Amino acid sequence: MRVEVDQSKCVASGQCVLMAPEVFDQDDDGIVELLDATPGPEHADGVHESVAICPAAAIRLVAE
Repeated sequence: MRVEVDQSKCVASGQCVLMAPEVFDQDDDGIVELLDATPGPEHADGVHESVAICPAAAIRLVAE
């Protein structure tokens, strides 16, 4: 699994950080920061939930 974020779309809701704090963080303005672009399978549920609930569709999974 590979994760990509589009910071220009981010609306700083922070839902991704709540779902997968090992994979996502926020900068001082609340914009998403990707901590791990290739998280392990133990983070799959949180990452998938983050993609699903992101209000700006700023997170996506890329097939490898």
